[in-house]
Amino acid sequence: VQLQASGGGLVQAGGSLKLSCAASKRTSSNNGMGWFRQAPGKEREFVAGISWNGGSTNYAESVKGRFTISRAYASSTVYLQMNSLKPEDTAVYYCAAWPRPYASGTVPPNYWGQGTQVTVSS
Repeated sequence: VQLQASGGGLVQAGGSLKLSCAASKRTSSNNGMGWFRQAPGKEREFVAGISWNGGSTNYAESVKGRFTISRAYASSTVYLQMNSLKPEDTAVYYCAAWPRPYASGTVPPNYWGQGTQVTVSS
């Protein structure tokens, strides 16, 4: 499974960014997918996850109400819409996939994409 993330950049506090993650064609459309992030000097943390059919989502408390994860039904492309960004959202964001239909913030994914930098200035 290969995951390609894109869409990071520099934005002012209060602004928005949309990240995309495209999985290789070998990826089963039945995979749960999601996003993690890692800020400098901190551990990687779960941000959001979505089930294979887009019917179930879960978020870290710190991003609830501001971030939205989405995917078309059984699609291998996942998006993360990030609104009302804060400086503490600055991190490298990683796309991830699980070898099962649902994403989980507590079960490590098996597949990782390369990171994309998100920087939020104050």
